[in-house]
Amino acid sequence: MIRLPLGLRAKVVILSLFLLCLPWLGYQYVWEMEKYLRHGQERTLEGTTQALATALHERPRLFDSQASFLSQVEKRKDLYAHPLSGPIQLDGKLDDWEPYRSKAMHYGADMQLMRDSQSNLSFNHMIGRYGNYLYAFFEVTDPAPVYRGRNSLRVDRNDHLAIATLDGSNFFHRYVVATQKDGWVNAFELPGDPQLSLPALPEVRIQGQWHTTAQGYNIELRIPLEMLGGKISFALHDVNSPKSRDLVGITGTSRTDSPDNLGTVLVPSPEIEAIIKGMGHNSARIWVVDRHGRVLARSGDIKNSDSIWTKAIGNERPEGAFEHWVQEYLYPLYYRVLTKPPEDFIDGLQDSTELEGSHIQRALSGKPGSTWRLTPDNKAVVLAAASPIWIDDKVMGAVVAEETTHGIRTLRNRALEKLFNVILTIMSMGTLALFFFASNISSRIRNLRDQAESAIDAQGRVKASISPSQSLDEIGDLSRSLAGMVQRLSQYTHYLENMSSRLGHELRTPVAVVRSSLEHLSMLSLGDDRQKYVDRAQEGVSRLSLILANMSEATRLEESLSQSDKVRFDAKTVIKGCVQGYQITYPGVALALTIEEGGYPVRGVPEYLAQLMDKLISNALEFMTPDTPINISLSHSHKKLKLSVMNQGPLLPEDMAERIFDSMVTVRPPAQDNKPHLGLGLYIARLIAEFHGGDIKAENLAGNDGVRLSVSMPLESAP
Repeated sequence: MIRLPLGLRAKVVILSLFLLCLPWLGYQYVWEMEKYLRHGQERTLEGTTQALATALHERPRLFDSQASFLSQVEKRKDLYAHPLSGPIQLDGKLDDWEPYRSKAMHYGADMQLMRDSQSNLSFNHMIGRYGNYLYAFFEVTDPAPVYRGRNSLRVDRNDHLAIATLDGSNFFHRYVVATQKDGWVNAFELPGDPQLSLPALPEVRIQGQWHTTAQGYNIELRIPLEMLGGKISFALHDVNSPKSRDLVGITGTSRTDSPDNLGTVLVPSPEIEAIIKGMGHNSARIWVVDRHGRVLARSGDIKNSDSIWTKAIGNERPEGAFEHWVQEYLYPLYYRVLTKPPEDFIDGLQDSTELEGSHIQRALSGKPGSTWRLTPDNKAVVLAAASPIWIDDKVMGAVVAEETTHGIRTLRNRALEKLFNVILTIMSMGTLALFFFASNISSRIRNLRDQAESAIDAQGRVKASISPSQSLDEIGDLSRSLAGMVQRLSQYTHYLENMSSRLGHELRTPVAVVRSSLEHLSMLSLGDDRQKYVDRAQEGVSRLSLILANMSEATRLEESLSQSDKVRFDAKTVIKGCVQGYQITYPGVALALTIEEGGYPVRGVPEYLAQLMDKLISNALEFMTPDTPINISLSHSHKKLKLSVMNQGPLLPEDMAERIFDSMVTVRPPAQDNKPHLGLGLYIARLIAEFHGGDIKAENLAGNDGVRLSVSMPLESAP
């Protein structure tokens, strides 16, 4: 298992990252809210269509003239009068029809109405409505147009346009548009009997323009809506020979010889438009379609409409500097995630004359329905709802309402903006609070750690106490526990440190009594056997006295060091004198002294330095290999005195380089000799070195053939 070295503050910061879950939860909440808002918008829009459909129920007159009675409609035969944005100028040039060109239909050989036709005539045709007029154009391709003779009373012995219709009272009417030359034309009404072509009476209400073109001719017409019912047919009669003037072909939307053969025309109902006109002030777009899905009326525009929500929210302005800063710098970050409702999008149904969809099919089956769809550019979501229009228990059409989700999306974005602001504020404050809290805890723990580390030195001695904390939390309890533990450890250590002094003091008198008793006993005549036991007892008392002397020496030295006054002296002189004395005392041992040139002023006590040399030389003599030298060197570096005593012999055991200077610690093998060893020699040497501000250490020689004891002391600066 991988354990990362993370501190308490880093862990708290990492844990605080879980606060990032708050934006996700908030976002999910807003999404749920948006779902409910969409559901509410769907129900509201369905209610709007149902209310409007209620106004159209049981009003058959609105639909009788719209061919809604047909079971099915056929394109090109059943015509649709497209709404025109303005009146058409009747000049035969068709310039005014250019915006609507895509809606024109072509009639060619497949729409010839005469058997054995020899005609090549074809035409493009479209009808539209503006005001109370039906406009129509015919762009005819005829290689050889033949016009009406100047003195002829017949209007059907030439190229002409035949119009047949049923008026609002279901009377069958036939009209002919023919001309002798280009220019203004009026229609002639023919008898209702298709076998008769005379008399041809002028019908001035049907007006138009005939204009010859390179391909044939154009006809523009204007017919009052009052002349039309639900059926109409247009047919172009083609005459190729100006001499014989025989009819060679008929091409048209449907036959004009009988009311039963007429096609239908759907003219958007002004009455229905008047009913739904009030909905144009709504943000929704309203359609009324017949049972074939053809548009009877339309009101409103979803592309340029302003929802009440959008308008109200969009007018909000930042009030203060903070709100201005948030809007200036934070909102651009938010909208890297959020999407704004598009200001412009493609409305695929802008000029539709027929609508289809599951919601319309459901409405035409008698049940209200709704659906969601994307615009062709996938920028906007449109909600559409439809409700049926009932007439005599039959569905005659449907009311369709459409509305974008811009208002809801704007409201959702505004809710998310405020949510993100609140979450950022909470996260920032929470993270800072957690950071400062973790920093406080970390600081207190580090302080407690530092106190614990400084309370006990490397030798395990208690050097300082721990200040108990007054805080009532767990760290305060831990601090007080450690302070009590260190205090108790200090008392125990003090007891151990003074044990040798107390033992020496308490055992000195009994040992003296035993020694004097043995001396008196040895003066008596005891015989050889008894004298042997007295000698052994005296030898044991002597060893016990030596132990007490060593223990007393360490105790006295500690007491003396605390009371001694330091003086400036030359360490080189002291060390040279000591070595000369050792050379005299131990003539069989090779003692070599090496002193680096320079002065060695030290502030301390010369006698203690000599005692330090005694302990080092004594240790070297004990552990040296016979017939090997003891090398002593004195040098200085970085204003410090360096004294080394090296001897060849057994190496220091592992991990004993530091402990060898502790009290009662020795590395001598047991029963090496008859002398008692308490491990106080190097302990005394360490006390003296520390008294002079230095330290002492032990290490094996590089060749692993002996041991070096090194003492470092600060040199006194020149006065």
